[in-house]
Amino acid sequence: MAYETFTSNLPRAWAEIDLSAFERNIGKIKAALPPHVRYIAVVKADAYGHGVGHIVERLLQCGIDAFAVANAREGSDVRYIAPQSEIFILGPTLPEEFESVAADKLTVAISNADEARALSRLAEAKKTRVPVNVKIDTGMGRMGVWHEEALPLLELLPTLGGLDFRGVFTHFSSADSSREYTELQRSRFLAVVEKIPPKIRERLTIHADNSAGLETFSRKKPFNAVRVGILQYGLPPVAGTIFEEISPEPVLSFRARIGLVKTLPAGTPLSYNRTKVLDKETRIALVTAGYGDGIPTAASNKAEFVVCGKRVPVLGRVTMDQTIIDVSGVPEVRVGVPATIIGKSDGASVSIEEFCSWGGCISWEALVSITKRVPRIYHGLRNL
Repeated sequence: MAYETFTSNLPRAWAEIDLSAFERNIGKIKAALPPHVRYIAVVKADAYGHGVGHIVERLLQCGIDAFAVANAREGSDVRYIAPQSEIFILGPTLPEEFESVAADKLTVAISNADEARALSRLAEAKKTRVPVNVKIDTGMGRMGVWHEEALPLLELLPTLGGLDFRGVFTHFSSADSSREYTELQRSRFLAVVEKIPPKIRERLTIHADNSAGLETFSRKKPFNAVRVGILQYGLPPVAGTIFEEISPEPVLSFRARIGLVKTLPAGTPLSYNRTKVLDKETRIALVTAGYGDGIPTAASNKAEFVVCGKRVPVLGRVTMDQTIIDVSGVPEVRVGVPATIIGKSDGASVSIEEFCSWGGCISWEALVSITKRVPRIYHGLRNL
C-alpha cells in the first residue's frame, strides 16, 4: 500500500479562535444588560486560553471599557493593550507588587486593614492615588473581609491618603447550582453595602454577579456591574439568568493532525498499562497531541474525536504527546489530516461539554489547560 499523506502548513496541534463569533457574543450580552449595568470583561488566564492580546483588542473595538484579571502581572499585560481602561484585579496583591499596580493604575482588591494601610503608605510616598475595591466574603470562604467584619474596613478607607475607593464586590460560590445559597450571599452583601453612606455608595462600582448569576440586575439595585467571563467565550448561559435567551457561539476549536496510520491484529494491547486490548483487527491512527497539549488523561478510552466528518473513539491511555484513535470506519484517513478534539468539522462536532464529561473537568479548566505549545490561529482579524 502506498504511503498516503496530506500536506499542509498547519502545525501538529492548534487552537482556532473565531473572533467574529466572539464579537457576536459580546453584542448579544450587551443587548441583554440593563442600561445602568457595566460590562466587566473577565480576561484572566490569557483570556481563558483564547489569547489575551487579540481578545482585549476586540473587546475594546466593541466598546468594552472595563476588564478583570487575576493578578498584577495579568493587569500589566492588559494595561499595555488598553491604556485608558479600568482594570480590576480580582485576586490578592502581594506586597512586592504594590509598586507595579500603582504605576499601572490597576484597581486593587482589598481584604483587610493591613493591606489598605500598606498600600496607602506606598501611594503617599509615590505621590499618587491607587484605585481600590473592597472584597466582601459572603460565604465563598476565600479572599475578602468577612461580611460581619466589613464595616470597620469600609469606614477606614476614606480616611487613608493615596487611595481612591472605587467599589465593593463579592463572589457567589454556587450561582449555577444553588439559588438558596446565592440569595443568602446576596442578602449578606446587600446588608454590608447599605451601611456605606449614600454619598460614597452612589459613586461606587458594585458587583456580585458573573456569567452564572441567578438573578436579574435591573430589579437588584445597587448592583451596577456584572463580570462576564465564560459566557463571552461561547459557553451556554445558566437557566434563570438575564442571559437565558442568549445563544452564544463557541469561539475556540482544538485540533491536531494524524501522524501515523497502521493496522494492528486482535489481542494487541494499546498504550501505557495496556488499558485497552483490541478485540479484533483494527486500523488505528496516532493524533499528534496528548496531555502535554491539553487532552486530559481522564479522557482515555472515553473521548471521541472527529476525523473526516466521522466521530471516532480514543483507544488506550492518552500520553503526553500522542493519542490513539480507532479509524477502522474512516477509509479516507491518511497522515496529515486534521482530527478535531473540540469543535465542528465536516458536519460532525464535539462540544466542550462532551469533552469535559469525558475528561472529568469543567469548561473553564478545559479551556485554560490547552497549553502554550498549542499555537492559536485567529479568524476574523481586522486590518486597522
